Amino acid sequence: MIIGMFEQDFIAYIIFGLILNFVFSMMFGIYLSNNIGLNEMVRSKGDKEQPILVKLSLLVPFAKMFITLYRVSILQIYFLNKGHTHKEFWVYMTHNEK
Repeated sequence: MIIGMFEQDFIAYIIFGLILNFVFSMMFGIYLSNNIGLNEMVRSKGDKEQPILVKLSLLVPFAKMFITLYRVSILQIYFLNKGHTHKEFWVYMTHNEK
């Protein structure tokens, strides 16, 4: 048993969480590309690497989905509500801080 559930159930939760993350990530990507523009996103993309915790979150059911939803809330609360643009969010997400 893993975390109080059988291995098959745990793996099923992981797979379902990854599927939900894929759906939310695709929807968020489409939303950003509609507001920024795909060409502008490609031109302004930085080379920021994902933190190790984001990479390890693949092993925890629904963790990647919550990270994506956290990014959506950061976009809404911190950027859009303060008068910043979608492009400024994209630059924040993809560039290393200097």
